[in-house]
Amino acid sequence: MTLSSLSGKRILVTHADTFMGPAICQRLQALGATVIADTDPLLEIHAPARLIERIGSPDVLVANLAMPAPNTRAIEVEEQEWQAVFDTMVHPLMRLCTAVLPGMQARKAGKILLIGSAAALRGMKRASSYSAARGAQLAYIQALGVEMALDNIQINAIAQNFVDNPTYFPPEVQANPRFQQRLASEVPLGRLVSAEEDAEFVAYLCSDAANCFVGQVFPLCGGWVGR
Repeated sequence: MTLSSLSGKRILVTHADTFMGPAICQRLQALGATVIADTDPLLEIHAPARLIERIGSPDVLVANLAMPAPNTRAIEVEEQEWQAVFDTMVHPLMRLCTAVLPGMQARKAGKILLIGSAAALRGMKRASSYSAARGAQLAYIQALGVEMALDNIQINAIAQNFVDNPTYFPPEVQANPRFQQRLASEVPLGRLVSAEEDAEFVAYLCSDAANCFVGQVFPLCGGWVGR
């Protein structure tokens, strides 16, 4: 992939100031893309549609949606927590996709890439609400991806964990000896995937070189899912 491979592409990145947003925006811009870095939480039901109406249908939607993961025992999860994770990460995804897809269908071209979580691929204690929302994201992307493939729209997801980012692995977490021990024992790679490595993969999946992938979920977690 050359530095000009994203030249001319308009790419919308949501929650651009959190999770993988800053690293992704920086890399996409370096590769020549016109990046629309949106920081609206998109919680209000009509917010995604208003965003697309304002900016127009992008060539690529990078649905970077995140929130700090609750740390609640499954039997203690209350309605408010359950609703919050779905309101933040699941409902905006559907609304964003339904807003951008008509324009992509009209052009017979487009890409949607979800920055999701490997928490949906491997069970974790005290993460039932978060994992359920992340799992709903992946199931939606897989179904949407195969449905829109014949319109030359490629829809895929990265399911990540143990990737350096300020939302889930801030400096104080990384410096904790217990976290370092967990990293060494649970992650075959033995370290966090860097934000730059993650963003490089995002850039590839946003490029025309990745036109053959539809409805795919790509784990990016240093081998954690395979343990």
